[in-house]
Amino acid sequence: MSIRVMLVDDQVLLRTGFRMVLAAQPDMEVVAEAGDGREALEVLRSTKVDVILMDVRMPHMDGVEATRQICAGGQQEGAPQPPKVLILTTFDLDEYAFSALKAGASGFMLKDVPPGELLAAIRAVESGDAVVAPSTTRRLLDRFTPMLPAVSAGPARPELERLTEREREVLLLVAQGLSNGEIAARLVLSEATVKTHVGRILTKLSLRDRVQAVVLAYETGLVRAGGNGVA
Repeated sequence: MSIRVMLVDDQVLLRTGFRMVLAAQPDMEVVAEAGDGREALEVLRSTKVDVILMDVRMPHMDGVEATRQICAGGQQEGAPQPPKVLILTTFDLDEYAFSALKAGASGFMLKDVPPGELLAAIRAVESGDAVVAPSTTRRLLDRFTPMLPAVSAGPARPELERLTEREREVLLLVAQGLSNGEIAARLVLSEATVKTHVGRILTKLSLRDRVQAVVLAYETGLVRAGGNGVA
């Protein structure tokens, strides 16, 4: 089955370019377009979408708020799984991209990304992976840590108490920007075992992907700016 993609951007020419690239793929189909976040929410009420390519700076409703509402809808009991959101931004380390990751986006790409990388990102997001490089995620969070709530020097947050000691150790390394392979080498584990631990962490903490796991690690004080573990 084709991956159903929605394009959300206020620039018609940009949407046209993306549509042409996606239309040439046998496993992708552009099923909807919108010029801003508010219009996107309207369209989603009647159109089934797998992946949304979402601009951040748009009139009426920006991509961050649209992402927040789309992802929040999937948290209601009995609600269908919402589409995966892939943010498109003009600038690396953009505060909008950071806010969108916190809102539930599965990753972000620069608008001038090569077509091959964009297509790979869409396929990765549709399959459940995050498409922000760990090092980029960490740089984003290091830069925008002041936006996160202050962490008191008390006991561990309840979210982290659900994890085993090994899972907390893996989460700390994920938050420090290490890939599964690097974590495996650091802890002398197989990469498959690390992947299993990451999956259990996401399940226990009700998170969609490792990007949200990194955000939670910063919010709970497990790591601070600079990647230093504190738990």
